[in-house]
Amino acid sequence: MKTTTTWILKLPFSYFKCRNQKSLNTSDLWLERQVGETEKREGRPACLGSMAEPIRVLVTGAAGQIAYSLLFSIAKGDVFGQDQPISLLLLDITPMLPVLEGVVMELQDCALPLLKEIIPTDKEEVAFKDLDAAILVGSMPRKEGMERKDLLKANVAIFKSQGAALDKYAKKTVKVLVVGNPANTNCLIAAKSAPSIPKENFSCLTRLDHNRARSQVAMRCGVPATRVKNVIIWGNHSSTQYPDVHHCKVNMSGSEVTCFDAIKDDDWLKGDFITTVQQRGAAVIKARKLSSAMSAAKAICDHMRDIWSGTHEGEFISMGVYSTGNSYGVPEDLIYSFPVQIQNKTWKIVDSLPINDFSKSKMDATAAELVEERDTAVAFLGV
Repeated sequence: MKTTTTWILKLPFSYFKCRNQKSLNTSDLWLERQVGETEKREGRPACLGSMAEPIRVLVTGAAGQIAYSLLFSIAKGDVFGQDQPISLLLLDITPMLPVLEGVVMELQDCALPLLKEIIPTDKEEVAFKDLDAAILVGSMPRKEGMERKDLLKANVAIFKSQGAALDKYAKKTVKVLVVGNPANTNCLIAAKSAPSIPKENFSCLTRLDHNRARSQVAMRCGVPATRVKNVIIWGNHSSTQYPDVHHCKVNMSGSEVTCFDAIKDDDWLKGDFITTVQQRGAAVIKARKLSSAMSAAKAICDHMRDIWSGTHEGEFISMGVYSTGNSYGVPEDLIYSFPVQIQNKTWKIVDSLPINDFSKSKMDATAAELVEERDTAVAFLGV
């Protein structure tokens, strides 16, 4: 299949006139209703040409199951804004292009007004061109009998290539989210392979673990997850991660209380709660015979929306970010999950949270795993 560009809306010249200019024909008025609803709701004078320029968003592994759950939310405006047009670039390996063609057809059939174009491709020079955001979902999965070092070696090759493509073709302001596992180390390799792009522009997904922890607390307390804030995932997106609720607050009957006071079961919070979150992905695979997709896609949306729009006042979320300069004694030159707050598309680690001995030991254990992963991967990288 050739690389194709499919225009969802072909805009006539008259589309760029204002509605109050009585020059719109019948087809223009239909288009105006589709695209101009945001302007109507906000009471603006609603010039049809006043929409923002499209942003270019890449999703890799675009024919896979996570992307299938993700692309609709991106294209309909749930991530980058309800008035932000999208050019969607979809990258996958050559054997998956026929499947990707079906995904493109479904996106076309959704008739989404914000989706300006879809570009399916197997070529990095096409996929990474002038990107505003890159969501790197595709990676080499662990196969039966594969040694861990062999898995790392295969993914170093993928993310070294994609990092170099970001460096060569993408905007220097691009925001990069790595999802493909091992996500922390893959993110570090991509960042090291894109030296002209600030390392602060790279992050990896631990929001799924964050959401899992938040949900477990909410279910235990009998409240909606929206009433639970400031859980933390420290470290690696692996079974060594540390879900920490020492700074978590729960809104119970209109009053915020600490998680420990809300649940009143320290043994559970320091035992089964932690292992449940750490092993949730494996539990989903055991039950579903497939890895998490719907929840992973939701977490990707949450992560990227917070980068684009910022976090709420007084709240922090979990992201794998560059560790250099942190105040928690985490080794430098890692992608490590910290509590962060975000403003103006820039994250900042929440500093100076008190850390007890129980937490410190678990934070150190997951850091040690990441150091080992990094050293192995960097040896393959050759830098």
